[in-house]
Amino acid sequence: MQQTERGRLKIFFSYAEGIGKTQAMLREAQALKARGEDVLVGCISTGVSNAMPDLLGGLELLSSSGPMDEFDLDSALKRRPKILLLDDLAHTNPKDSRHMRRYQDVGELMNAGIDVFTTVNVGNIESLHDIAASITGITTWERIPDAVFDNADQVVLIDIEAKELMERLHENNSADSRFTLEQLTALREVALRRCADRLRRVTEHLHDRDSFHTDEHILACLSSAPSNAKIIRTAARMANAFNGRFTAFFVETPDFAAETDENRQRLLDNQKLAQQLGASVETAYGEDVAFLIAEFARISGITKIVLGRSAARRKHLLGKGALTEQLIAHAPDLEIHIIPDRMADAPYRPRKRTGRAGLDILRDSLISLSILLGATLLSLLFHDLGFTDSNIIMVYILGVLLTAVTIPHQIYSLISSAASVFIFNYLFTIPRFSLTAYGTGYPVTFVVMFLTAYITGRFAGRYKEQATQSAKIAHRTKTLFDTNQMLSKAKSREEIYRATAQQLQKLLDRNVIVFEAVKGRLSEPMIFGSEGAQEVTFDRQKEYAAAEWSFRNNHAAGATTDTMSDVHYLYLTLRVQERVYGVIGIEADQRRPDDSEYSILLSILGECALALENEKNAREKEAAAVLAESEQLRANLLRMISHDLRTPLTTISGNAGNLLYNENSFDEDTRRQI
Repeated sequence: MQQTERGRLKIFFSYAEGIGKTQAMLREAQALKARGEDVLVGCISTGVSNAMPDLLGGLELLSSSGPMDEFDLDSALKRRPKILLLDDLAHTNPKDSRHMRRYQDVGELMNAGIDVFTTVNVGNIESLHDIAASITGITTWERIPDAVFDNADQVVLIDIEAKELMERLHENNSADSRFTLEQLTALREVALRRCADRLRRVTEHLHDRDSFHTDEHILACLSSAPSNAKIIRTAARMANAFNGRFTAFFVETPDFAAETDENRQRLLDNQKLAQQLGASVETAYGEDVAFLIAEFARISGITKIVLGRSAARRKHLLGKGALTEQLIAHAPDLEIHIIPDRMADAPYRPRKRTGRAGLDILRDSLISLSILLGATLLSLLFHDLGFTDSNIIMVYILGVLLTAVTIPHQIYSLISSAASVFIFNYLFTIPRFSLTAYGTGYPVTFVVMFLTAYITGRFAGRYKEQATQSAKIAHRTKTLFDTNQMLSKAKSREEIYRATAQQLQKLLDRNVIVFEAVKGRLSEPMIFGSEGAQEVTFDRQKEYAAAEWSFRNNHAAGATTDTMSDVHYLYLTLRVQERVYGVIGIEADQRRPDDSEYSILLSILGECALALENEKNAREKEAAAVLAESEQLRANLLRMISHDLRTPLTTISGNAGNLLYNENSFDEDTRRQI
């Protein structure tokens, strides 16, 4: 694919509406137009300013096939101007658009070599969203990642005094005229500080201090709580302020399997937000959240931990305290920043019962009762055979152990332990069939029996969960190792694609589609159905369009992304640096692979791309060897021919010289013979 020089992005930035960002952008466009530049107006919000018609005069407007206030990306790409004006970078596109957000349209325009002028308010920047909302009391739903703002080629701050802006807003009867002078002043301060921070970073980069990371390493604790986004933004601002590294960390506990789809989606959104703000997202598996966070912080060199104020409180003497208390106990030397949250006193429910959950509860209850009944019947048999009480107690402990191993929820082990004590007291202590026990040692026996049964069952359940998680990790690691082995043995592109698809199916148990890049175009899809799949649904037109966009832009597209998300497959490129060898489609249906699966998936795609690169190099080397061999054969042939012709040519040359210089010395017959 031929690489086009990437376009430049210029942002006109201010702290509120009505300051004059769009007007400043149009004035600069008029100046560039006067100098002969190719300027096109893509989409402009005219607002209530009377100066807009004059500022738009003489500028070419993009003809749109859609609504007048929406941007037509395809028309702009077809027109391909030098400079394109596009208001409101954070705008949300209509549902049928290729991209969800306008800043993604801008990215595609820049990839096509088009320079873009656009406008942004301070409240539209992701990391500053909660600050702006706390100042104004208004939540802004349209936002851009900080990286878009920070990586812009130029940011122009459009600024006026807050008092002057208030007067202007009141004159125009703007909706923003409800803001007070204090609110506008606070917003202005945030915008100035953000521009100063960006300028500092640019200056450090120009002075060859790009490796300016300090020893600070900020860790944000991820969860599915609604307030977690605020924690992530706060941690991102701290990382920017300290020029430090930023990591977001999530601990997946056994209870996570019972989370609702809503909470799972919220967690994915929080992970995506952290990635947009420049965080490296990591996941660990276990039950002790505080211990895992502390261990990860120790191993990774974390200096500051940011988390929300937990509403959990110690419910009893032996219970665990709040997460912050446990973290302080595990890592007393770490700085822990607790972010206040108005929602903390009314915590969200991590799980909610559904019809399916009710069936699971009924099933688990029946299993627990069956095990308890079996232990009781066996104990009655042992009692009739004359076994001692200690043997009967061991039977009930075994029952609790089986309950813990069979049922993942600890509440059943707890109930089974308590029920075992009561049944043992009722059936096997004197007097029988009574809850009264005459033996003075029985109360101690009951307590020890309960604690032994519960603790044993709890540890058994925990070990089962760890074994299950270890098996998953081992399966994924083995899949990655097997992929490396299979790709190293593959001799052709077809074998490489087939091996990759088979390993992805083994990892994800989903349908896989492979598009090979041939001479700058995608080939017909190779479809690999997952095991047990009765039919592979594939809308060729829509899916091919998403795969083609991913190929042309070297970026993920399709399901679970913000680009062409109405298809059924997630499309990822097979690439080595900027060279794209093909596109892989993974059936997603709005359910993206989890973090662990996704990291292994990317590793497999990377191995596949390297195998394709090696195969291409091998073919080129073989072709070069054949060409060199052909050239050597040609040289040998010429050498042989020149040697065989040398003697007769010498004879002919000598005879010709004799005829030329000694013609009169020969008679007619001799000359004719020569």
